Amino acid sequence: MFTIYVYVLDTLADWEIGYVTAELKSGRFFKEDAPSVSLKTVSDSKEPVHTMGGLTIVPDCLVEDIVVSKTSVLLLPGANTWNAPSRGAIMKKASEFLSFGAAVCAICGATAALAGIGVLNQRPHTSNGPGFLEMISPGYNGQSFYIDKPSVWDNNLITASSTGALLWAR
Repeated sequence: MFTIYVYVLDTLADWEIGYVTAELKSGRFFKEDAPSVSLKTVSDSKEPVHTMGGLTIVPDCLVEDIVVSKTSVLLLPGANTWNAPSRGAIMKKASEFLSFGAAVCAICGATAALAGIGVLNQRPHTSNGPGFLEMISPGYNGQSFYIDKPSVWDNNLITASSTGALLWAR
């Protein structure tokens, strides 16, 4: 079984994760013998989260409840609140996932959060443009690894721009 953790935070760009969560939950395109998937929302507290689209999400679990394994995946959606100090715990967990070899998938604003902790300085990646990462994440110096495509895969890291949701889900 795979456990997919979807980090939820206020101002979450709900449309950016729609393709991937719908397909993971439905499994309609999975091979017949594919392992099952458990989809869990995770946040810094159990307080309801309000998305940009006006949806309210009550997290299933907390960041400290995440179990990192080869069969766990962390999805980091875009949001306007990635620069809040409370994001440190999930960024630490994302680094743990990557070090362990587990998958991390970040789109839009979440790529800036990864850039802010240096994850994108030595790995192929994309985002909303290299200027975006430089503007939002002053410590970012991975320009030579930036690939101007909607979605980029590098081993256990998948990044996408705000327009790359469908390719990111694929």
